[in-house]
Amino acid sequence: MTVQEVSLLRLAAQWVAGPGAAGPADVVRRLGAVQGQDFPGAVTSVALRTAVRRRKDVEAALDDGEIVRSWPMRGTLHLLAADDLHWMLDLLAGRTLAGLTARWAQLGLEESDAERARDIVTAALAGGRRMRRADVLAAIEDGGVATTGQRGYHLLAYLARTGTLCLGPTDGAGEQLFVLLDDWVRAPRRMPREEALAELARRFFLGHGPATVHDLARWAGIPLRNARAGSAAARPDLAVLEVDGVEHLLDPSTADRLADCREEAGGLILLPGFDEFVLGYRDRSVILDSEFAQRIAPGNNGMFRPTVVLGGRIVGTWQWTGRGAKRVVTATPFTTFSEPVTAQILEAAGRLP
Repeated sequence: MTVQEVSLLRLAAQWVAGPGAAGPADVVRRLGAVQGQDFPGAVTSVALRTAVRRRKDVEAALDDGEIVRSWPMRGTLHLLAADDLHWMLDLLAGRTLAGLTARWAQLGLEESDAERARDIVTAALAGGRRMRRADVLAAIEDGGVATTGQRGYHLLAYLARTGTLCLGPTDGAGEQLFVLLDDWVRAPRRMPREEALAELARRFFLGHGPATVHDLARWAGIPLRNARAGSAAARPDLAVLEVDGVEHLLDPSTADRLADCREEAGGLILLPGFDEFVLGYRDRSVILDSEFAQRIAPGNNGMFRPTVVLGGRIVGTWQWTGRGAKRVVTATPFTTFSEPVTAQILEAAGRLP
């Protein structure tokens, strides 16, 4: 099993290559959760994994309450199936909250501030109301809780992690609106901790495999012992590959799927920044030479650029320049792009959702 084969299998497992999912909810359910720091990019990530590749379908799934956006794990925004949010918060959010004590002290935030903000937001959104981020923060400020600096962000994230808020429908301008979680998600799933760990592991390996237990621990932000326990419970649903002496778990159907889409998986693919193909693993050496790591995340500042993938490897970055009819794609190679590859980039950009 070569490193390139692992990369191609991941493209197939993630539905980047091959037939897409029936709809956006199927994508996020398959992957467990989809990186959502950059909302427009997250919409693209989900849309390009569907059969029809339409952004409007992802937005419709948000507006209909099939998909939500929240902070379920690692202190990071993700898109996920609405009925998965409660059990993921129960399982994962506490670890993130426990690690924020020092940062809250720096910001002068106390639990009493957060609980006062909860009361304010609950009243403001009661009755199924929806509000933009700026309006929610204004309501908290008017209620006597300062939101300056990073305080506002931390208050909103805290209220989401503790089950009061989530981001659901979009407004006419494409901005997501805050809603009360229990009003918006009427049929949440809940499960015992051991069952939840197994479900988390099963989803991760089905949608991201071949991957390791260490990859799961990094992706979910959980201790390695928990990743091992969840993986052991999920093993009956998974296949096993050994790569350079390291065990990798995956969907048993992934190899057959890759066989049906190998040419596409090995061809040129454009991915938005923060895509799961890049961020879903602890070790990126399978898809990226270490000497180019700074090129996709300059300064290690947590901001990931859109990537050009060829033969299962990241070979450059790309971006849109201009607007409307004048918008064009600009790609920057790590080394060089041949004329045929440059032409493929232009074609791939035209097919992006």
